[in-house]
Amino acid sequence: MQLKVGYVTILGLPNAGKSTLLNALLGQKLSITTSKPQTTRKRLIGILSDKNYQIIFLDTPGILKPAYLLQEKMMDAVVHSIKDADVILLILDVALDPGGEETLKDAFIYDLLSKSKKPKILLLNKIDLSTQEQVSELIAKVEKTKYFRNIIPISSKLAYNVHSVINEIIECLPEGSKFYPDDDISDENERFFVSEIIREKIFERYKDEIPYSCEVVIVDFKERDEGKDFIQAEIIVERDSQKGILIGKQGTALKKVGEESRASIEEFLQKPVYLDLHVKVRSKWRTDENMLKSFGYSGDKE
Repeated sequence: MQLKVGYVTILGLPNAGKSTLLNALLGQKLSITTSKPQTTRKRLIGILSDKNYQIIFLDTPGILKPAYLLQEKMMDAVVHSIKDADVILLILDVALDPGGEETLKDAFIYDLLSKSKKPKILLLNKIDLSTQEQVSELIAKVEKTKYFRNIIPISSKLAYNVHSVINEIIECLPEGSKFYPDDDISDENERFFVSEIIREKIFERYKDEIPYSCEVVIVDFKERDEGKDFIQAEIIVERDSQKGILIGKQGTALKKVGEESRASIEEFLQKPVYLDLHVKVRSKWRTDENMLKSFGYSGDKE
């Protein structure tokens, strides 16, 4: 068997289950997941290697109509990921969108499906929350469009049918040489994953606009041969009122975020850490080109 290698971009509307799917495909948690939409902001590479193949998955932000500059950068990441792809996975949440109307009639997705010549696979996610009749009707309807090479019912949360997805991807990939060593699971460094873990805890603990107004920056990361690694992180918000909510009365809310983050960071790094959190106000950072660039939102990634 010839070695199959290539890039596979995962697309979908917000909360379709893209990041949960990536984790299921890799067999481990790499991408943060929450019940809130727009949790994923940056493109994340996840690498699945075998002796016969190497699949480089590109987890992307949910497709939306941008309301401000940060969301424009998020959509730029989606566009560039499509350009890089050898195969496109479109994931549709059949529990939230049982007829597929919202997903398949989205202008961006419709344009992609009708014009792109790249192999496309439709994944019907959360079939565990739907009836067999609903899934069968949706498959019959989508097959008529002839947009997709295959349609695969899955459950990202239960890792159901992920092997079928991997096998279908391998069929579509070109032959080539591996781009990454077999033991690499991503091209991101530990700082990135630590910042994402902290942001995940903020999404889980806070309501309304707070999670969407926050960015996490790793200021210092000292690895130590003896004792705990030292990590200092800043949580960036846009207003003083948001800072007050994040910190909470006598710092109790921020302390809880720190405790939960530290536990998950230690699990991820497999070592004890000392986590030092601070909250800083940066007015209108989500619409500031320079600040977004400093936070890693270039829209493209070499």
